[in-house]
Amino acid sequence: MTTHDPIPARLAALKTTPTPDLKAQWRELFDSEPPPFNRRYLESRLAYRIQELSLGGLKPETIRRLERLGEELDGGDRLRRSIRADRNRPITGTRLLREWQGVEQVVTVTADGFEWQGRPYKSLSAIARAITGTRWNGWIFFGLRNHRSRS
Repeated sequence: MTTHDPIPARLAALKTTPTPDLKAQWRELFDSEPPPFNRRYLESRLAYRIQELSLGGLKPETIRRLERLGEELDGGDRLRRSIRADRNRPITGTRLLREWQGVEQVVTVTADGFEWQGRPYKSLSAIARAITGTRWNGWIFFGLRNHRSRS
């Protein structure tokens, strides 16, 4: 590191850069449109990319190790690894908590659905119905989607 290394200054500046300017930097550094994620995500990815372009990316042996770990998780199915059917779906292992009539309900996200009280379910709505006895949008019931939002 030299005495006048611009990388730390560029990284520090990300915190105070207006969001439209962060998006412009994204377009410049990634040559693509920025994703519709929050500001914190943009800052962290831009910080990584600035360092990656200046200092180099992951070492080949690290990439190979990550590939091997991915294969252990998905059996080597690269299509399954690169595509999540529902980008809004929480990742496997996430625990969803909801108190209903004084009782805490815990749902675990599984690879092919959800688990509640030791039983597998294909949808959160089915679990919400089992808990309440009435029809609910499971995503709203567990606070994963604001009922006023689009999507």
